Amino acid sequence: MGRYIAKRFVYMLISLWVIATITFFLMHALPGDPFTDTKKLPPEIIANLKAKYNLDKPLIVQYFGYLKDVARGDLGLSLRYRNRTVNSMLAAGFPNSMKLGLAAVGIGLFFGLSFGIIAALNNKGFFDYFVIILAVLGVAVPSFVFAGLFQYFFAVKLSWFPVAGWKGPTYVILPAVALGLRLVAFQARMMKTNMIEVMGNDYIKTAKAKGLSQPAIVVKHVIRNAILPVITILGPLIAAIVTGSFVIETIFGIPGMGKYFVDSVNQYDYTMILGTTLFYAGLLIFMVFLVDIAYGFIDPRIRIDK
Repeated sequence: MGRYIAKRFVYMLISLWVIATITFFLMHALPGDPFTDTKKLPPEIIANLKAKYNLDKPLIVQYFGYLKDVARGDLGLSLRYRNRTVNSMLAAGFPNSMKLGLAAVGIGLFFGLSFGIIAALNNKGFFDYFVIILAVLGVAVPSFVFAGLFQYFFAVKLSWFPVAGWKGPTYVILPAVALGLRLVAFQARMMKTNMIEVMGNDYIKTAKAKGLSQPAIVVKHVIRNAILPVITILGPLIAAIVTGSFVIETIFGIPGMGKYFVDSVNQYDYTMILGTTLFYAGLLIFMVFLVDIAYGFIDPRIRIDK
C-alpha cells in the first residue's frame, strides 16, 4: 500500500510538472504581454516593470526561476493586481468556490444516487420515465440557463431567495442547485443503468434462491457493485464542481476563483494563469488518486498494492 501511494505521488509530481511546462511556454507564445495596454507609458517605465517581474530575462531563465519558486510553494506576484500574491488571491477565492462546489456535489450525489436507485427498482415505471426526462434536461440544458430561470422565478417572482450575493446560507441554495443539476442527471442515469445490469447477473439470482430479502440483496450486492463505475468518474466531476463554475459565480456575484481566472486570461496575468492552472490540475490529480484508493476499500477484489 505504501509503495503504491509513493509511486502515485511521484506520478502526480510529474503530471504537474508537465502541465506547468506546457502552460508556461504556450502562454509566452501568445502575442502581446501583460503590459500591452500600457504602451502609452514611457519605454523606461515599461522596462522597469518587466525587470521587476523578471520578464526581461531569457525565456528559459524565467522558466527555471518559476519552477524554483513553485517548488517552494511560491506562485509569485500577480502582474495585474498591485502588491497581491497569487497565493493570497487563491486563498481568498477558493473557500467560496469550495463552499459552492461542495453544496452542489452534495445535492448531486444525494439526489442523483437516490433517483437512480429508485428508478432501477421501478424499471419502466413512472419514476423511471421521470429520471429519463431529468437526465436529458440536465445534460442538454447548460447550468447558466437553469441559473437564470431560478433567479427569475424563485428570487424575482416569488422572493424566496436572494437574487445574487454571498452573505449567508440562503445565498448558496440557488447557485448550488443550478450547478448540481447536471451531476444529479448524470449520476441518476448512470446508477440506474448499472443497477439494472447488476440485477441481471447470476449471483443475484442465486442470492434470491437462497432466500435473501430484497432489501439485503439491493444493499449488500446490487448497490455495492453498481456504484463502482460511478466512483470512477466521481473524482474528476467533484474536482470540476468544487472549484466552482466561472459562469455561475459571475451570474450570482460570488467572490470565488472564477473572477480571478477570467480576468487573468483577459489581462495576460502570467503568474495568475499559471497559479490557477496548477491549482486546478493538482486538485484534479489528487481527486483521481483518492478514487483509486477508495476502489480498494469498496471492492476487496481490487488489489491496489500489486
